[in-house]
Amino acid sequence: MTRLVDVRNMSRWIADHGPQRCITGMIDYLDADFRRWEQFDKTPRVASHTPFGVIELMPTSDHETYGFKYVNGHPSNPQRGFQTVTAFGVLADVHNGYPTFLAEMTLLTALRTAATSALAARALARPDSQVMAMIGTGSQAEFQALAFRQTLGIDTLRVYDVDPDAIAKLARNLTPLGFSIDAASSAADAARGADIITTCTADKQLATVLHDADVAAGMHVNAIGGDCPGKTELDPAILDRARVFVEYTPQTRIEGEIQHQSDDFPVTELWEVLLGRKEGRTSPADITLFDSVGFAIEDFSALRYVRDQVAGTDYESEIDLVAAPEDPKDLFGMLGAFSPVG
Repeated sequence: MTRLVDVRNMSRWIADHGPQRCITGMIDYLDADFRRWEQFDKTPRVASHTPFGVIELMPTSDHETYGFKYVNGHPSNPQRGFQTVTAFGVLADVHNGYPTFLAEMTLLTALRTAATSALAARALARPDSQVMAMIGTGSQAEFQALAFRQTLGIDTLRVYDVDPDAIAKLARNLTPLGFSIDAASSAADAARGADIITTCTADKQLATVLHDADVAAGMHVNAIGGDCPGKTELDPAILDRARVFVEYTPQTRIEGEIQHQSDDFPVTELWEVLLGRKEGRTSPADITLFDSVGFAIEDFSALRYVRDQVAGTDYESEIDLVAAPEDPKDLFGMLGAFSPVG
């Protein structure tokens, strides 16, 4: 049998344990898997682009367990009553190929994206950071706020979104949790006085939501909105001034902020910093930039974390997903019980 965590049980597990606790545990799993980065199979995600959006598969394996995520990105979906992003993920046993664990990943991806951002910021941002600007206050924003408070103690947010209702939603969700929220009049206004800037917008085009003049020395930029070819959020001049860090370089050169840079534009992969092989922030005046597009190993970590946490609990169920004939060579024989009579 394959173990399953469906939407209801994923929601219940996160609510019962608290999203901050879930994010904290996930950071530990991410950190462990980033530190064994070289053990994994790695490939850019397999994407099918249409005028409506993109559908992607994100596979990886550590040669004991195989994992993949199915995920879409359709920016116009909210206007039609659908989520912009939906996802599910699978873990399988490499030794026999059987899927062992299946989980919803719309909620889980929100947690793992926030956890990855926080892991990077812990390694790259100034330790004395106190204020975060958030450009884009959609479905990812609350998770980012919780992750940065849990990791760096940040509870002061300067926020901007082109949709005032999205800002109101964020304030409604986070103010009761003890956050101080200042609604800014523009992205530049939000960035003013911030130590960390998170950009997370949904429009899939070459955009400039953050300009070079908005980024001061010493800032850490958490650029998580770029996630497909033809979509960016930052003034390219910011990249020229920053120390740029990525997950998996071949994928980020296709999809990230660096997609419009030359092939020899210098970047450092985050796992190298975590292992001490490359430098991260070298001085308080450095501008550090995490050009994050999301990578399969992060989903692998998230799935492993949930699998381990819910094992043996009522948050999971079993589904009859894999055909198992009594004789492994007689698949046709399984039909006998359903043969028409007479």
